[in-house]
Amino acid sequence: MLTRSPATWTVRGATFALWLLAAASAAFWALQLGSSPRHGAPVAQQARGPAAVDPVAITRLLGGGVPAPGMAAMPQPTLASRFTLVGVAAEARSGGGAALIAVDGKPARPFRVGNYVDQGILLQSVQGRRAVLAALPDGPPLLVLELPAPPK
Repeated sequence: MLTRSPATWTVRGATFALWLLAAASAAFWALQLGSSPRHGAPVAQQARGPAAVDPVAITRLLGGGVPAPGMAAMPQPTLASRFTLVGVAAEARSGGGAALIAVDGKPARPFRVGNYVDQGILLQSVQGRRAVLAALPDGPPLLVLELPAPPK
């Protein structure tokens, strides 16, 4: 009579397990390829309008040295148009305090008296509903920002 050794059954069991694993893997990838692709969060498309044209840059690009008389450079924003006072927290006795100031249309940030709001411009003082910006702590004021009158 022919008897099989236990090692033969181990090899057959391992072979069966490997084929089972291969079949499961093939089924998984077949289902992945057959299904619709998963999409993450939808990406919002930004509406793009025409870009702003700088006539001086176009003149330089096309080889012109001096822009035509009718083509003036884009106006630079004034100092007053760059800063917006949103809120004031003034100390009555010491003259110190803080102000909420929006710079160049960005969200407002708090600045303490003596801190720089922008390059070369610091918050010199705050009083009541106004804030004074200057280049130096004891220098002349460059700009006085005032809160709009409260609605009645």
